[in-house]
Amino acid sequence: MKRSILWIIAAVVLIGGGILAYLYFAGGSGEPSTELTTPTIPQEASTSTSASGDPGEPSTSTVAGAAAAFVIDPTQSTATFEIDEVLRGEPKRVVGTTSEVAGQIQVDTADLSTAQFSQLVVNARTFETDSGNRDRAIRGPVILNSASDEFEFITFDVTAVEGLSGALTVGEPVTFSVTGDLLIRDTTNSVTFDVTATLVDEGTITGTAESTVLRSDYGIGIPSAPGVADVSEEVLIRLDFIATS
Repeated sequence: MKRSILWIIAAVVLIGGGILAYLYFAGGSGEPSTELTTPTIPQEASTSTSASGDPGEPSTSTVAGAAAAFVIDPTQSTATFEIDEVLRGEPKRVVGTTSEVAGQIQVDTADLSTAQFSQLVVNARTFETDSGNRDRAIRGPVILNSASDEFEFITFDVTAVEGLSGALTVGEPVTFSVTGDLLIRDTTNSVTFDVTATLVDEGTITGTAESTVLRSDYGIGIPSAPGVADVSEEVLIRLDFIATS
């Protein structure tokens, strides 16, 4: 009887060790495959009435009141996800962050209704939590599969903006929402972010964008790991950004 119990324990240990080893190697190193570059604003989106009044000509930042490009500074910006789990019987909020984020907005601070957005890109391979083992699991095929070059990046393409109008005044925050196509792994869903932005000075905009998505909407599972249970369906995703012109 004792021998049978020992065999069962040994089998559980081997299976658990095999799972951990698989997650370790499948998660890769977490190093990005390439340096992020700022996406451009599509030409059809970045054209507006020019200073001469002719529609369809690109606006320029050299004319008073014209749009200027504010580019996200990755050294001062972060993309974050937050998800709740029960770890060894205790509730825990897992927070993952990365500074590997790129994007820009073209905006006339005197007329916010003309603002145009580039694609937002986040390198999902570089998310870091408080655990290297968890990071490797997140990069693995069950969760984000970002160790694969095919799914390394999360992207967001704006399709609609609501509540953005008037002028942007130094020190006065504005709130609005942006809806767009959020691609995670091989799945795209329409997601709305609530945004708060503030013009710090003529060349700097700071702000946050936040939304909640469901794991199931993106086919994201949770690998079986010792001590982990009751992982929430809801995932909070957030961008804290500083963009400069």
